[in-house]
Amino acid sequence: MATKQTEPVTIISLRKLRLETPETQPKESKTFTVEDAVETIGFGRFHIALLLIMGSTGVVEAMEIMLIAVVSPVIRCEWQLENWQVALVTTMVFFGYMIFSILFGLLADRYGRWKILLISFLWGAYFSLLTSFSPSYVWFVFLRTMVGCGVSGHAQGLIIKTEFLPTKYRGYMLPLSQFIPESARFSVSTGNTQAALATLQRIARINRSVMPEGKLVEPILEKRGRFADLLGAKYLRTTLQIWVIWVGISFAYYGVILASAELLERDLVCGSRSESESGVAVTLPDTEENHSPCHCHVFAPSDYRTMIISTVGEIALNPFNILGINFLGRRLSLSITMGCTALFFLLLNICTSSSGLTGFLFMLRALVAANFNTIYIYTAEVYPTMIRALGMGTSGSLCRIGAMVAPFISQVLMSASFLGALCLFSSVCVVCAISAFTLPIETKGRALQQIK
Repeated sequence: MATKQTEPVTIISLRKLRLETPETQPKESKTFTVEDAVETIGFGRFHIALLLIMGSTGVVEAMEIMLIAVVSPVIRCEWQLENWQVALVTTMVFFGYMIFSILFGLLADRYGRWKILLISFLWGAYFSLLTSFSPSYVWFVFLRTMVGCGVSGHAQGLIIKTEFLPTKYRGYMLPLSQFIPESARFSVSTGNTQAALATLQRIARINRSVMPEGKLVEPILEKRGRFADLLGAKYLRTTLQIWVIWVGISFAYYGVILASAELLERDLVCGSRSESESGVAVTLPDTEENHSPCHCHVFAPSDYRTMIISTVGEIALNPFNILGINFLGRRLSLSITMGCTALFFLLLNICTSSSGLTGFLFMLRALVAANFNTIYIYTAEVYPTMIRALGMGTSGSLCRIGAMVAPFISQVLMSASFLGALCLFSSVCVVCAISAFTLPIETKGRALQQIK
C-alpha cells in the first residue's frame, strides 16, 4: 500500500499573533537659545527705540566732560585757582568714575543691567543739578566727583544694546546711539527663563517678527561676575591688552578735549587767533587777595565756535568708523585710528591759522571718538555673558586712570612744554595701536558667548 507523501507544514500559533499598535517614539522637542531668538527676530522698531534711548547715555557723558572744559576758565577766575587746582577738578570726576565703575559692573552682573542704569541716571542728574549751587571750590570738586560716580553706570547702556542686537547689526548700530527691558541674556543666565521669554516675545511683537519654534533653553550660570574669570588662562592676555588700550584711549580722548580749551584760552598755537579776536582778560582789583599767579582769561565767541565745530567731528566721521569696524574688523580698525590719532597730536605743533587749528582739532575729536566706539564694541563682544558687565565695568574703571592723568598733561605740562605734552600723547597712542593690532581674538561676525 503506497504511503501518501505529505509536505512539511509550518504551524503558527494564532495565540502568539497579536495586533498591537507600535509604540510611538516621542518626538524630540525643538529648542532655541537667546542667541537664536535674537537672530530670528532681527532688527526692527524696538532696536531703533533702544538705540535712541540708550544713545542718550553717551550724550550725557559727553556733556559732562565738555562742561568741565568750558567751565575751567570761569572757575579759574571765580576762585583764583592755580593750574593744578583746575586740573584736580577733572581728575576727581574720573576718580569717582573709576571707583564706581567696578561696583556697578559687579552689581549689574548679579542684579541686572537696567536697574543699575536707572540708578546711575538719577544719581548723575541729582548731583549735576547740585553743582550749580556750589558755594566754594571744595564743594564744586566734591559734587563733580559724585557726578562722576553716577556717570560710571552708563556703560550698562551699551551692554544692553549689545545683548539685544543681532550679530550682523552690532558693528553698524552700536556706534550710533517702559523704560528699558532687562537683558534676556542676563535673565536666562540666572535661571529666569520666563522673564527672558517674555522680553523676547515683546521685542518680536514690536518688530512685527516671529519667534523661533520650540522651547527656550540656556545653561544656568551659577558663578557670575568673578574677577578670577577675567584673569583666567583664556582671557588673561585679552584682558590685559584691553586694559592698556582703555587707559590710553581715555588719556587721549579727554586730553584732546581739555587741550582744546587750553589752546584757545591761552592762545598756545602761533597764529591761531589775532589780537582783535582775543578774548577779554579779566582785570581784578589790586588787592593782596587777588595777586594770584594763575592765568585768567575767558573765551571769546570765536573760541566757542571752534569748540563746537571740533565737537561735531565726533559725529561727522561716524560712517567711516562704521565701515572700518565692519569691513576691516575691530582690531585692524582700532589700530589704524589709534595710529592716526598719534599723527594728528604731533600736527598740532605746526604753526597754523585759526582755521587750521580748528581742522586739526576736528580730526582729533573724530579719531578719539572712533577709538572709543571700537573698544566699547570689542569689549562688550569679547567676554561671555557671565562676566560681560564686569569686564566692561573694570575696563571703564581702569581707563579713568588715563582720564585722571590727562588734566595734568593738558592743563599743567602743556603750559610748560607744549611739544613735550604732544609727544607724550602721541607715544601713548602708538602703544595702544600696537596693542590693538596684536589682540588675540577678533570679534567681527562672532556670536556673543553665553559661558566661557
